[in-house]
Order: sequence, then C-alpha cells, then structure tokens
Amino acid sequence: MSSKPVESASVTAPGVVIERAGDVLNFTLDNPGRENEVTGPMFDAMLAELRREAAHPAARVLRLRARGKVFCTGRERAGRDATTIHHESARLIEFKRALRVSPLISVAEVQGDAFGFGFGLAIVCDFVYVAENAALGFPEMKFGLAPAAIMAYLGEYALPRFAFPLVLFGDPISPQQAQQIGLISHVSPASTLSSDVDAIIERILRLDPNAARNCKEFFQTAQQNSFDQNCRLATEALTVGSMAVLSRQK
Repeated sequence: MSSKPVESASVTAPGVVIERAGDVLNFTLDNPGRENEVTGPMFDAMLAELRREAAHPAARVLRLRARGKVFCTGRERAGRDATTIHHESARLIEFKRALRVSPLISVAEVQGDAFGFGFGLAIVCDFVYVAENAALGFPEMKFGLAPAAIMAYLGEYALPRFAFPLVLFGDPISPQQAQQIGLISHVSPASTLSSDVDAIIERILRLDPNAARNCKEFFQTAQQNSFDQNCRLATEALTVGSMAVLSRQK
C-alpha cells in the first residue's frame, strides 16, 4: 500500500521531503514553523523531480501532503524588485503547470488549513482529499493583491458565479462548500483522511499503467480543444488504445 515505509529517498531540500515508495512519489511539505509556506528551494526541488518524472517516468502516483496542523497557507515572497518578483511568479506558475501536466496522477492530502497558493496547489492536483475541519480560501485581495495565479485556471473547476466571489472577497469556505462547487474531490474525517487517500491510490495502481497515463493526457487535452478537434483525436486514441489491448490478449 502507499502508506508502507519508503523504499528509497530522492531529492530533498529544507522544508520538503521527497520520497518514493514503490510506484508512489511523495512530496511532503515540512515547514510547519512557517505554516508550510513554500520557499524557493522547496519549489526548485519539487519542480526538478516533476521534470525528471516527465523525462523518465518511474512512478505512477504523486502524493502531496504536509506535516503539522496546517497544509499550506502560501508561498515565500522574498522579491523586492520587478526582476526578482517576476522570477518568483514565473517559477510558481511553472511548478503548477508541471504538476498539472505531469504523467503522474496526483493526489493532494489536505489535513489542515489551505489558503492562497496552498489551496491553489491542492486544486491543481487530479484528486483533492480534505479533512472536514480544514478551512480553505484565497485571502490575497484582503492584502490588495489580485490572485492571478489561481484565476488562470480556477474557472476550469468552478463556475464563474462561484469562483469570482471566492477570489474577490477572500472569505474562507468549508471543505463541504468547496466540494459542492467542484474544487475538491472528497471530504474526510480527520481520523480517516490518510487511509482514504491510501484507498484512492490503491484504486489508481490497479489500473493499467499506460492506459491511466493516456486517460489523463487525453482528458486534459480535450478540455482545451473544440468538440471537432476532440473527435478527430479520439479516433486516433481509440485506435492506438485498442491495438494495445489486443497485443496484451495475445
């Protein structure tokens, strides 16, 4: 199971633990003294691992979790001039893009509060499991900053009538509300969150590896294309997939 002791450690950095357990790659935010704020070195370590997986796939599932009472309440904002702020912004956008398009099927395990970047990080995962006592939200506007990073993709998960007030007013919402509007997958009692994530990971690992990767890739492509484009692509995808099934039956 995904909760077994890790078999080997991978790249690590202060504030994040990156480990492998069989087919599961684990990113564990470990910066509880700063409410698991994601720093530059944490970004770099996780992004490097995602790029490594994209180039040479070894795992099948990414499990994103955190230590402490809080999941993640934001990211480090160290920049004080336009050049460094632009670099920080580009890095966080690239990290979210790499996470979203990764061939790994990603599962966020949100055991505590997730605000701003932390909530957006969870949303971009393929599955988002949240403890029922967590608080969620985008408080950036309370500090005079429009949260452009999350608005770049929030509308793909929640209808605009729900999404816009979230970013405009920054009020926290419950996991139950977040699930109702499509931002998270599942709400768990805090006592069963980890085992619930174990269960969904086990379901994923029972699937054919290539078929699961192809399913994620086509699903994401289809969201960006027109219906006619998707129909043309589907013909090719069904042909390739069916041939793979036939080859396994021989």
